[in-house]
Amino acid sequence: MASRKKEGLFDPSRRAPRPRVDLETSHPRTLSISQITRAIKAQLEPPFQDVWVEGEVSNFRQYGSGHCYFTLKDANAQLPSVLWRDTAAQLRFAPADGMLVFAHGRVSVYEPRGQYQLVVDRLEPSGVGALAAAFEALKAKLAAEGLFDEARKRPLPMFPFRIALVTSPSGAALHDMLKVILQRWPKAEVIIAATRVQGDGAAVEIAQALGDVNALACADIVIVGRGGGSMEDLWAFNEEIVARAIVASEIPVVSAVGHEVDFTIADFVADARAATPSHAGELVVPELRGVLQRIDALAQALPRALTMRVALARERLNRLAASWALRYPEQRLELYRQRLDDVHAALVRLGQGLASERTQRLASLASRLEGLSPLKVLARGYTVTTREQNGQVVRTALEVKTGEYLRTRLSEGSVFSKVERVDTQE
Repeated sequence: MASRKKEGLFDPSRRAPRPRVDLETSHPRTLSISQITRAIKAQLEPPFQDVWVEGEVSNFRQYGSGHCYFTLKDANAQLPSVLWRDTAAQLRFAPADGMLVFAHGRVSVYEPRGQYQLVVDRLEPSGVGALAAAFEALKAKLAAEGLFDEARKRPLPMFPFRIALVTSPSGAALHDMLKVILQRWPKAEVIIAATRVQGDGAAVEIAQALGDVNALACADIVIVGRGGGSMEDLWAFNEEIVARAIVASEIPVVSAVGHEVDFTIADFVADARAATPSHAGELVVPELRGVLQRIDALAQALPRALTMRVALARERLNRLAASWALRYPEQRLELYRQRLDDVHAALVRLGQGLASERTQRLASLASRLEGLSPLKVLARGYTVTTREQNGQVVRTALEVKTGEYLRTRLSEGSVFSKVERVDTQE
């Protein structure tokens, strides 16, 4: 270093002059926070407009506005998420902290905080769909109330003549039910309570139609249902409002929703479930031909039954007419009269014997009692001496004092005396 100083390597005059800095033109690429946030937003959002994520719900909060804010997390990361009010109102389950869910939506940058988040437009429990979760939750709730109990359900009328169909007027289910009902029971009067059976608001319309049928009391039985479809298509019949309308119905209700493999909440609360709409028609009305055949059979059997009944009655009458009691009533009466006299005589003898025995026993007891009487003792010359003052019996001379008044009872009468001398040595 000393040699370098000698060579003038540290001479200030050898240094290159520094360039002048113009403060007004420095950092030409400087961005504001808003600009860089918007730039990030523009780059980040387009690739993530349609994403599914799976994670655990954490710190779930629903505010008075109806919007929900929460965090989705896994073992290594977390994603802030938001669920707007309209979407939250359509959820068929209640999200909670710790629940594993599938969330669909888009990634968005919230500029005021410089934070990216997932705007959720669909939320389902992981491992089971939201509809399935809602189905099981409502099923458990209504079962706990006893609405599925068989004891609550009513029998269907055997010969209904007015049948209400709560279904879509344009669906194939209506055609199937009408065909079966009118073929089997042509005299039936069918009332169509038209309603939507699918989509938003369908459940309310179904419940209203059931209420209207009951209010008008215009049917003997109600069939409520529709044809087959997905779980989403059949969902109106899984709504609580429909289930409670069926339970509240004063008219028996048959549920006929979908195919045989489809089960809805309406099936569980209805008085009967039909596997299909066509089966519902078979279930609620008898077949006229079979009923007529049964009537003919009964009509043929009735004369035979009446003839047999008359024959049995005549035979019984003959037996009674031939009986000894009815043929000779006076002789039977004499027999009972004689038997009554025999019983009377036996009772008299029994009473006399008992009276004699009781008299002898009473005399014996009286004799024994008389022998024990103190009057008998007095009759033999004995006396009883008592103090006149208090009636106490005097047993020894030691108990008597001179001048005391005594009463001596004899066999006949008493003697009153005054003690003048007491001798205790005799």
